[in-house]
Amino acid sequence: TKIVLYFHNDPLTMSGSQTRTDREYLLNIASKIIFNSQWSKKRFLEKLDNSAVNSDKLLVIYQSSDKPKINFNSKKKWITFVGKLNTAKGYDLFGRAIIKILRKYKKWYGIVIGDEPRQKLFFNHKRLKKLGFLNHKKVLNIYSRTNIAVACSRWNEPLGRTSLEASSRGCATIISNRGGLPETITHGIILKKLSVKSVYDSISNLINNPRRLK
Repeated sequence: TKIVLYFHNDPLTMSGSQTRTDREYLLNIASKIIFNSQWSKKRFLEKLDNSAVNSDKLLVIYQSSDKPKINFNSKKKWITFVGKLNTAKGYDLFGRAIIKILRKYKKWYGIVIGDEPRQKLFFNHKRLKKLGFLNHKKVLNIYSRTNIAVACSRWNEPLGRTSLEASSRGCATIISNRGGLPETITHGIILKKLSVKSVYDSISNLINNPRRLK
């Protein structure tokens, strides 16, 4: 039997691949091991010898999104966050930054898509629209009309579909430098330091520079 193993997450946090011995065993028995980012592949190779690094068994196959034609004239003054509404996803940073943005820039709106059963983070403003959980098609439709998308995760995202899909829909995308997130965009803003200030400044700079935003 040929075994193909697909890692959709960080190998060093998953039962059965956390130790060096675990990963040597998997590399020995598998025909191919596929990763969804260079970052997750690098995590798998941690402390393994050079023969593993050069193994042709290891492949990166990125998740993908279609790339429709975008009508930029239909873009709204929306700043959108999609994901779990918790600190791991950086919602606390986005929430505090977006309230400051909305107070300063009166024509812009914040859009939040997602939920959190154990939610403890609440941000309120008359131009901050919290839509809860939405199906995938509706999320993509909102991205198509969004100007700025923010994915300021603290967690090391193995890849990051939200930034990938936001970018595919023509959003000016702001991401943190965590995990495989930088592999999801070709143009965008990568936050080297993650803070309320860095999120606020990045959004503000785009609003104040329409040419750069476009």
